[in-house]
Amino acid sequence: MRVLVTGGVRSGKSRHAEALLADRSSVSYVAPGPTTAEDPDPDWAVRIAAHQLRRPATWTTVETHDLAAALDRSGPVLVDCLGTWLTAVLDERRLWDAPSDEVGLFVDGLLDQVVTVLATRADVVLVTNEVGLGVVPSHRSGRLFRDLLGTVNQRVATACDEVHLVVAGRVIRL
Repeated sequence: MRVLVTGGVRSGKSRHAEALLADRSSVSYVAPGPTTAEDPDPDWAVRIAAHQLRRPATWTTVETHDLAAALDRSGPVLVDCLGTWLTAVLDERRLWDAPSDEVGLFVDGLLDQVVTVLATRADVVLVTNEVGLGVVPSHRSGRLFRDLLGTVNQRVATACDEVHLVVAGRVIRL
């Protein structure tokens, strides 16, 4: 089972993704976004803590921006989330102001690695944000993120068996 779970902010994506693997005693929970050390925002710290409290004690948390390596772990893997991974990668490489085509080529290279590993795996659930349903962001960084995450979501979805859209806590299997 390879499932991509998408939806808006606070739609219930993470809870749904966790429920898909709830019967597994050992899961690698990949947190590819910024850590609280990288992003000292107290609201971010509260979100991370809430996610940690929900996870079974037998699940292992892996904090990394190397998504391909994280997916190559043995056993079930849950990645939460591709949007925070993309943000962390762009921050780490300082790509927010780089030319769009340069950023696109870099992200495509990362996606090639991720999709290659993902295609060989079973028992992977990935969470992402759906950002293409809203208004056009007024800032370049917002438009860049929206466009890149749309590409990330499409490429990852092609390597998954199912895509689940979560809206207001309700799940639609696409």
